[in-house]
This record gives sequence, structure tokens and C-alpha cells, in this order.
Amino acid sequence: MDFTRTILESTPLLLEGIKITILISVISLIIGMVIGLLMCIMGMSKNILLKAISGVYIWIIRGTPMIVQAFIVYFGMPQVIQLFNPSFRIEAFTAGIITLSLNAGAYLAEIFRGGIMAVPKGQTEAARSLGLSKSRTMLKIILPQAFKVAIPSMVNQFIITVKDTSILSVIGLADIVNKAKVYVGKSYQFFATYILVAVYYLIVISILMLLSKYLEKKINYERKGRS
Repeated sequence: MDFTRTILESTPLLLEGIKITILISVISLIIGMVIGLLMCIMGMSKNILLKAISGVYIWIIRGTPMIVQAFIVYFGMPQVIQLFNPSFRIEAFTAGIITLSLNAGAYLAEIFRGGIMAVPKGQTEAARSLGLSKSRTMLKIILPQAFKVAIPSMVNQFIITVKDTSILSVIGLADIVNKAKVYVGKSYQFFATYILVAVYYLIVISILMLLSKYLEKKINYERKGRS
């Protein structure tokens, strides 16, 4: 084992990989937030069909391993689409975004639901009594407060999404784990390389954890100031 050699040789490669890891995590979380909010609203709807669609989606995503979801998106979905469009192909990066977004969306839906439920019902009643429609009440009164409550949990979901990117190396995503495999294949420096990968993950996750704690304290402080 040669840590010095491994650090010098693998750092450029691993930095490329961590950039991909962070980029795909950010994009997936943004899309996941849209999916999660939509599924949350559908799940809380009185429409039986919308509620059923949301429930089935969350049940499937939360009930199956993400590696299986990645295989379905990367290998299975193109096979079906190619029945109608033989030239169809999907890149690992795109498949990774779809997989992570769908996965994050299912968990964010529950996070948003918890945030909405935490808003006092009296505020909804007050808004409706002032003449606001149900949709405007949700958009102007409920959601801004729900988002604020959900922020620490959303950061925690981002942490999970960052770590989940490592699973996508199985479909060829050029993340930090994939780059580490490439370097190990040439150098056989297994221990030193994967220790470095762990250090990179720890740095990113530690920053996000500190952000989560800061936001949580800030929100709690604001709540105490209002009470």
C-alpha cells in the first residue's frame, strides 16, 4: 500500500467523480422535490384515483431496492421503448437522474405531507374565511410554512441521495465510486483508494449535516420567537 502515490495519482480522477456525484444529486433532488410535492398533493386529495396513483407510486418506490429501479430504468425501459423506436438509447447519467429523482420523490412526498400536517388547521380556516380559494390557500399560506418545517428533513434526504449515487456505479455512472474502480483496476491500490473515497464522502456529508443542524436551530429559534 502506498497512500502518497494513491493520493497523487487518484485525486484528479476522484475529483471528477465527486463533481458528478454532487451534480447528479442536486439535479435529482430538484426534480424529486417537484415529484414529491405533486405526489403529496395527490395523496392528500379527495379524488380517489389521484390518491391511489400517489399511494401506489410511493409503495413501489419505497418497497423496492434502488439498484433494481436503476436496472429497470437503464436496461428495462429502453428495451420496451425500442419496440417502437429501435434507435432509442439512454445514457447512464440520464438513467441515474431518473432513478434518483423517482426515489427521492417518494420520500420527499412523505416529508412534505408531514410539513403540511404541521401547519395549524386554524390558518387554513382563517384564509378560507377571508375569501381565498382552496388552491390559493395552499399556495400562499400552507406551502411556504410547510417548506420551512420540512427544510431539515429535505437536507437529510439530500444526504441520502448523495450516498445513493454510489449504487449507480453498477450502470456505469461516472461517479466517484466508478472512478475509484477505474483507478483500482490499474493500480490495485484497493485499501488506500477506497479510504480516499470514504474521506471525500465524509467531507461532503459532514458539510450537509452541519447545514441541516444550522437550519434546524434557526427554525426552532424562529418558532420560539413567535411563541
